[in-house]
Amino acid sequence: MRTAYIGMGGNLASKVGAPEDTLAAAVVRLESLGRVTRRSSLYSTEPVGYATQPRFVNAVVELETSLAPRDLLKALLAIEQEFGRDRAAGFANGPRTLDLDILLLDDLLISEADLEIPHPRLADRAFVLVPMGEIAPHKVDARSGLTVSQLLNALHKNAGKEADAVVPIQTDVWRADAGPSVAGGGL
Repeated sequence: MRTAYIGMGGNLASKVGAPEDTLAAAVVRLESLGRVTRRSSLYSTEPVGYATQPRFVNAVVELETSLAPRDLLKALLAIEQEFGRDRAAGFANGPRTLDLDILLLDDLLISEADLEIPHPRLADRAFVLVPMGEIAPHKVDARSGLTVSQLLNALHKNAGKEADAVVPIQTDVWRADAGPSVAGGGL
């Protein structure tokens, strides 16, 4: 079994509801790829790049899986499509119903045209470092050799207030470190 850290985000409603509902339902779908062992809190975050869009809801989950890296990527893209994401119709950093990214996968270092692990922009993105720091602060990024905590500290020093724009949110459909089913009998 491998341990993957999956970044989750969205800022448009999907067939199951608001972005927080989408992320909660997507965690249940991720269980088909292995076992979700930890999940961060949900965070409301400023858009990166294209700023004229709604705030995002982001989280990170830890997933134990036996899938090979490329198979995991293919499965994540299929789950995105199930929730209404059409990568061909959108544009980079634009609005979306669901985004699932492999942030880290064990200590693998992969650099291929359509698959990069660790995620190439991991060190620059507070919206994944903050939630990942909540569940795996000592996990080492194979590219830099730094822990998630060290990456986040460097980002705070270099990016100023960007990391402060990541705000925890509370919702009845999500509970940090819960299994795929949440209070109230599941999703």
